[in-house]
Amino acid sequence: MAVKAIRGAVQVRANTHAAITDGVQELIAAIMRTNALTPESIISVIFTSTADLTAAFPATACRDIGFEAVPLLGAVEVDVPGALDKTIRVMIHANTNAPSLSHIYLHGAQVLRRDIAQ
Repeated sequence: MAVKAIRGAVQVRANTHAAITDGVQELIAAIMRTNALTPESIISVIFTSTADLTAAFPATACRDIGFEAVPLLGAVEVDVPGALDKTIRVMIHANTNAPSLSHIYLHGAQVLRRDIAQ
């Protein structure tokens, strides 16, 4: 088993608890499903959010879908002028034997990494 990192991001529709929760849960579910992972295979998850997202913690939304025992960390993304707004990024560290991984970018966040987005 090797430790590997999986990236992803989602642009949410608004700075509301519901929009942030829905976006995080959709993103995490897509990463887990696409890469055949379970919460038990996850070592840690790091979230960053753009400075305009203040209504909820992404980690809370992740805990609500089975990540209670996984170390989760949130931070604010660097506020670069002209950067994509209302965006949550994630890096998941997982134990996996998969020869390749799928990095997931949803909604408007697909523009961030067209080279690796699924």
